[in-house]
Amino acid sequence: MELKTARLTLLIDPNKKVAFERLCAQQDRTASQVVRQLIREYLVAHGVSYVASGTPEPDGEAPERAAVAAPTAPERAAAVPVAPAPASRRKSTPRPKAARAVRRR
Repeated sequence: MELKTARLTLLIDPNKKVAFERLCAQQDRTASQVVRQLIREYLVAHGVSYVASGTPEPDGEAPERAAVAAPTAPERAAAVPVAPAPASRRKSTPRPKAARAVRRR
């Protein structure tokens, strides 16, 4: 088990969050436990190795951290494209209001 932790913040549909938390509770697990397990499985599935924080090496030296290089521009371009959000879900920036002339009498 990892000795150190880091925070991961994500945005999720509120209804999906409620359903996920209910399922976790039914399985007597916390949402964090399930997400950590999913991340471990995802790393293994993609062949990414890592050393859990606080894991001692047999010779007492600090373990080397697995480095994952950031994808290059061509690799990012070849990645699975993300479809744009439907028009009803897009956030729009408010347009500046035109200045109104105020008449004083």
